[in-house]
Amino acid sequence: MPETENDLNHEHSPRMQWAKHAPEVYKAMVKLDAAARQGVDPTLLELVKIRASQLNHCAFCLDMHTKDALAAGESVDRIIQLGAWEESQHFYTAREIAAIELTDAVTVLTDGFVPDEVYEKAAKHFEEAELAQLIAAIAVINTWNRFGVATRMVPGHYTPGQSKH
Repeated sequence: MPETENDLNHEHSPRMQWAKHAPEVYKAMVKLDAAARQGVDPTLLELVKIRASQLNHCAFCLDMHTKDALAAGESVDRIIQLGAWEESQHFYTAREIAAIELTDAVTVLTDGFVPDEVYEKAAKHFEEAELAQLIAAIAVINTWNRFGVATRMVPGHYTPGQSKH
């Protein structure tokens, strides 16, 4: 049966409220997220979270982190261009580009590993402890994305500051 315009405008329901059914996992994720954000610049952290969420097609996390970034003063232009950052590198610092490239490599793992040149570029811009935290933050947002996508969490209802993941 063909989709109608009304079908396309209908908000889907989440498959489940996973945090309700796995509360200890949710609490552990919140703690892990808080630990991973330590020492990572908040602006950079939101760029990384938005980029990973784009790659993972997590509409809920895109909604959340775009709103949080805007509320924190991030520019609309930089958020819009993040989806095509290779063609709009002039919007970002070299450090941000290194973090975005690392996010792409860790999120997609096209080659089955993070290429040496991507890691080395990030290592030039971040102290080892910062880099460890950045990698942790990338891993955590990828995990949140997988919960969001698997359970079809619904975007559009988030208010900035409502949650800390």
